[in-house]
Amino acid sequence: MVASWLRHPLHFIDFEGSLGSGILEYGVVTLESGLIAGAQTRLCRATGAIRSEDAAVHGLAARDVSASPPFADDFELFAGLRETGPLAAHFAQAENTLIKGVWPYPRTSPDFARAGGSVTDWGPWIDTGRLYPQFYPNLDSAKLEDLVRVFGLQPALDEAALRWCPPARRRYHAALYDALAGALLLARLAKEPALRDRPLAWILAHSTLDPEKRDAINQGNLF
Repeated sequence: MVASWLRHPLHFIDFEGSLGSGILEYGVVTLESGLIAGAQTRLCRATGAIRSEDAAVHGLAARDVSASPPFADDFELFAGLRETGPLAAHFAQAENTLIKGVWPYPRTSPDFARAGGSVTDWGPWIDTGRLYPQFYPNLDSAKLEDLVRVFGLQPALDEAALRWCPPARRRYHAALYDALAGALLLARLAKEPALRDRPLAWILAHSTLDPEKRDAINQGNLF
């Protein structure tokens, strides 16, 4: 019998920033057996100009991050995470694009879509932004904040933020706060009887809408 996807550590990631400014803040939440096992975050020095319209969303200006090391200093952290379990995000294309803009490849890591295989890629990602509309097709919105509200997770998010987030960053569009929100959404799926015993490859396959990529994962031939 194939092991449930919950047997693997899952690392939910959120970045604030852009290709122009660079990653200005990251948040990482690790789930083990569907529970939050740890979280980490920090600000990162900009590598380019921060647009005023972006700062209005994430609340970070150049002066806020100027004393912080650049994101590029943390390759060992993110490569190490990728070696232990798949990465997850809410609409993961953004996170995948940003991390590849700094490091095109991690170290060779296990291929969690194909038992016994290995890959040199940050993906495939678990993507709650793709999973929720498929499993709950009557949703009006797949936005992170809307899903948290619809599924009654705001009190749990507020409690988690008090424990893990810096006081000034307990808000949406702060990296760790959003990563916690996404991690709680992912953990909630683990409580669904129809989903909790699915293999990890099945979850990864349903995290993409690309039929060729989905078929490749299902056939164990993604890479």
